[in-house]
This record gives sequence, structure tokens and C-alpha cells, in this order.
Amino acid sequence: MTLFGSAFNGKRVLVTGHTGFKGAWLCEWLLGLGAEVTGLSLPPQTDPSLFAEVGLARRLRHVIGDIQDPAVLTKAVRECKPDFVFHLAAQALVRQSYVRPSETFNVNAMGTLHLLEALRNLKKPCAAVFVTTDKCYENREWHHGYREDDKLGGRDPYSASKAAAELIIASYRDSFFQDHPVKIASSRAGNVIGGGDWALDRIVPDCIAALRKKKPVPVRNARATRPWQHVLEPLSGYLWLAASLAETKLRRCELPLLTSAFNFGPNHDANRTVAELVEEILKYWPGRWEDKTNPAAPHEAGLLQLSTDKAYALLRWFPIWSFSEAVAGTVDWYRNSQQLSGAKEFQKQTQAQIAQYIDCARAQRAPWTTLP
Repeated sequence: MTLFGSAFNGKRVLVTGHTGFKGAWLCEWLLGLGAEVTGLSLPPQTDPSLFAEVGLARRLRHVIGDIQDPAVLTKAVRECKPDFVFHLAAQALVRQSYVRPSETFNVNAMGTLHLLEALRNLKKPCAAVFVTTDKCYENREWHHGYREDDKLGGRDPYSASKAAAELIIASYRDSFFQDHPVKIASSRAGNVIGGGDWALDRIVPDCIAALRKKKPVPVRNARATRPWQHVLEPLSGYLWLAASLAETKLRRCELPLLTSAFNFGPNHDANRTVAELVEEILKYWPGRWEDKTNPAAPHEAGLLQLSTDKAYALLRWFPIWSFSEAVAGTVDWYRNSQQLSGAKEFQKQTQAQIAQYIDCARAQRAPWTTLP
């Protein structure tokens, strides 16, 4: 039996935000699973971008569009007629949300609503996974992980916009999708790392940019603790959740339990400070870092952890790579990329890391690699 019960082989999949870091990794994996992928997004927001590096525009149906326009999503759903939807399009940076608060709410909350409205008109079976964030919880700086039924909130515009998106998803699910061929769930992931992330104001790209120039790494929030995980970890959760929503033979619980919110995060020993993450990176790419903490900087949470008990109980999903393995794989991708030229070489490297992750998952008998 192939991965995820062959749920994606030959199926039509719509991915919003496919030009982003996480979206590009997801599309690469879906193509390897035999899916017919349509991507809807703004053009890449970074240069370089993983989307361009691996040449995805030539290997899927590439649609440029803004999810703030409901007509764009209506047209995309109508033309794609998807069997699966993964909604990743977002304004995804906390610090940028202070600069562009209105846009952040429009993209993250109203963009989600526009997609739900478009899916209401889809008259065929479809499994849709809406990706939000672990920052949708009202952060009380607890030392235990947040569970899916904990209170939503958000002090900064980004976090609040994602909490609003979760409320919209829950409302639509209860109001319009109870007896509908489209089945929807949401997913909340921890902080992801991995090769090909070139976004501003993220610690790993900051590290790589400084190390390539042989300069000290600037660290603005050294004591903040986050649930660090390789990007392939939550993607395996999204794919397994979507496959379980769609395929009766894969379900390990009743469908109503799956049409809900799920956390996908690392093991608790991967909850590390930013300083610890940087020190781990420097084990594989020697250099040094400088504390650039600014007391006047906009607020960012100091402590955030996730509980993934529900994902394990209902999906038997669990993280595969340890903290050190996630960091090693991330640094390895960036270091090797310095010798690469052309999309085929980047594609080969990215596919090789997916294959490496799958091999580790098979060795640990992850359910999405085995018969149910």
C-alpha cells in the first residue's frame, strides 16, 4: 500500500498559498503522490523562493490570484473541481501584522471565509484542510501544551486574525457543512523550519543569510520558547487528516470527530528557546550569534507549546524527527543548495529529503505509511 492509502493518486488538489515556503513543500510532496495540483496564490513574496527554485510553475496548474477577492476563489473551485483542498494562503508574519493589520485580517480571516463560501457551492465530495497556526490560542504563557478546546485569542493582529479564522471555520462547519459533500477540518501547527524558507523576520533565514556572509547571527528574542518542527512534520499531518476525511477505509474514528481542529506539533523536548535553536544550527554551520533584543519591539509571545494528544488518539499521528534531526536536515538543505544550479537539481534535493523523512516514518511504523 502506498502512502496515505493512495488517497491522492490521480486526484485533483487545490492548494492556496502554493508559492509560499510551506505551500511549495506540500505541492512537491503531492506531485510525488500522483496528484493533479492546482495552486492559487500571489506571486512568490521572497527572492529567492523555494517555489521558483524547484520549478513548480511548470509542473502544476499555476494560478495567480488574491484570496481577498471572493470571485477569484469561486472561479478556482469551479474550474478545479477539487477532490482535496489545502488552504495555506496567509499573511504569515507576526511583525508584519503590526505594519499591515488591516491586510492581515482581510487575508487571514476574510480570505478563509471566501474559500468556505466557494466550497459551499461545490456539489461533489471533497476533503478540505484549513491551516491556521498554534498562535490562535489565547497565550497565557503556560508550561503545558495548548489543547484544541482551549480558549482562542491573540494579542497581536496576526494571532487574532488566525483565531478569527478558526471561529469562522467552526461556524461554517456547524452551519453549512454538516450534511454537505465537502468535509472540513482545521490544523494548527507549531513553528516550522526547513530548507527553502527565505522569509524576512524568521530566525532560520536570518541565520542562513548571516552565516553565508560569515557575519554574526542577529537574534532579537533569544529567550522565547517555541515548538520547533521540520516542515514535513505538519505536512504529513495535513495529508493524513485529509486522506482520513476522504477515505472511509482509512478512518480510525467516526467522521464527526475528524471534522474539527487538530494540533500538529513536535515532541515536548523540541520546545526550545530561540537561542537553543541558533546554537543547534551552529553545530552544523559554525559561526556565532549576537543578542539583538529590543525592549521597545512589538510584543511577541515568550512561551508557546502544543499538545498533540488528539492527533495521536484519533489519527495515530506522531512526529518523526527529533529536534536535532529537524535542524540537521534544515541546515543540510541550505548548505548543499550553495552548489546547486537549476530547478532539476533543487527538485532532486527536495525530493530526496522527503524520501528520507518517509524512510524514517516507515521505520517508526507511522500509520500513513502502513495499512490501517
